[in-house]
Amino acid sequence: MILTKTILCLILGFLSSLVLGFFVVPFFKKCHMYQSISKTISKRHLLKEGTPTMGGVIFIISTLFIIIFLFLNKNIYFNLNLFIILCVFILYAFLGFIDDLLKIRFHNNKGLSIILKFFIQVIIGIFFFVLFLISGNNTVLNFYLFSIDLKYLYGLLILFMLVGSSNAVNITDGLDGLAAGLCTISFISYGIIAFNSPFILGYEEIGIFCFTLAGALIGFLFFNFYPAKIFMGDLGSLSLGATLASVSILLKCELSLVIIGLVFIIETLSSFIQIISIRYFNKKIFLKSPLHHHFEMLGFKETDIIKLFYLVSLVCSLITLIYILVH
Repeated sequence: MILTKTILCLILGFLSSLVLGFFVVPFFKKCHMYQSISKTISKRHLLKEGTPTMGGVIFIISTLFIIIFLFLNKNIYFNLNLFIILCVFILYAFLGFIDDLLKIRFHNNKGLSIILKFFIQVIIGIFFFVLFLISGNNTVLNFYLFSIDLKYLYGLLILFMLVGSSNAVNITDGLDGLAAGLCTISFISYGIIAFNSPFILGYEEIGIFCFTLAGALIGFLFFNFYPAKIFMGDLGSLSLGATLASVSILLKCELSLVIIGLVFIIETLSSFIQIISIRYFNKKIFLKSPLHHHFEMLGFKETDIIKLFYLVSLVCSLITLIYILVH
């Protein structure tokens, strides 16, 4: 039955996203929903000027529509863990929507201030932690050989993971189809983990959500893969990153995000290292950061970089799945 639901969710997510995309892409293009391309990026990216953004609405609306449809047909049941995931999914999408809207309105890449954005993320993190405790989840962080009860410090871990993961996916979203494809692999991995975690409240619903979103992302890739007809924007990237973190937290495999999301972490670290190196040593470590731009500067084709990153993500996800399912 679970296998049937999984295939159904993938297909429904894919079809709904594909159909919605055929309406959204031309509409956004007609409304000039695009932001300015940074002049500091390679000349190849300047050719993408005029490509509409905020395409994240395609997979976000599709996923929510399918989840509501399944709930009304009693194929899934409401629980607090699913509610937490949906809240994070929607709230971070709304945060990204405001950010994108400001960028489009003023034709720059500034958007919301860092302080205001972080303040909103703190509020969402507190809301998450309160619901997390109400739903009866424990605050134990499991390591390989031992575990530790973080108690209220677990709230800081939640905030760190939400902020870190959302920004990591946002930083990675610099090539056509890169972030969407990596997130597809990640959500499929967490869907498999969820279906093998019967001790988790609403584990089936979490798994169904993951596969539905993965299907919707595959449909979105039809419009987002090179050459992209639409970008996901902060609306999509912030929502995907935060949702990845929330799923790993609720499945009680928080540290798995380090391996499953390794590409996102490397991309973020490359930007961080570059900033520190330039600021304090006046020297560049990479030709351009984040890492995918470094490969571009070396002469790699955009599609080859994407395939390489997909492969690394797939291998990392398989290693994580084997470890978790065996143990």
